[in-house]
Amino acid sequence: MTVAYKVTLFVLGTIGIVWVSRSSLRNVQYHGFYRFFAWETILILFLMNMNYWFVDPFSLRQIISWLFLIVSLVLIYQGVQLFREKGKPDQQRNDPALVGIEKTTELVTTGVYDYIRHPFYSSLLFLGWGILLKNVSWIGILLAVITTILLIITAKKEEIENIQYFGKKYQEYMKLTKMFVPFIF
Repeated sequence: MTVAYKVTLFVLGTIGIVWVSRSSLRNVQYHGFYRFFAWETILILFLMNMNYWFVDPFSLRQIISWLFLIVSLVLIYQGVQLFREKGKPDQQRNDPALVGIEKTTELVTTGVYDYIRHPFYSSLLFLGWGILLKNVSWIGILLAVITTILLIITAKKEEIENIQYFGKKYQEYMKLTKMFVPFIF
């Protein structure tokens, strides 16, 4: 892929990310502010490594990469399904920090949420690190670490928002689950 093509993809991707994040970008207290930058770092990682997606497909690095990418897909699919089925999203929920499906009115604690509080961000972690493994470089490692830090900040900010909305129920839920990886973190 040419540099011009990658720059075009970056600009188009950034426009989409800005559009989704537009209400959150006005306030550093919103979780979406930090999520925006996590998405941007993942986009840069993807563009850096897109030429290596299928190079040496049976190497251990590529196999682990594909496993991470599959886990990422499973987590996002499960998270969205459970938010739709159990979270009762309501566009009337007046919270400018939230977009679409995030506007849940019920706390979801089943399925993947029985183990981790943030499957969407966990999915992004696996996505970022899976993309990194396509072609490991020092810049890529730095971007993956920055993505991880941004997602931790995003989750912490969202937990403050969730405590404000769900109250003690969310605080109790936090004691029973991990943030991103079941039984570990």
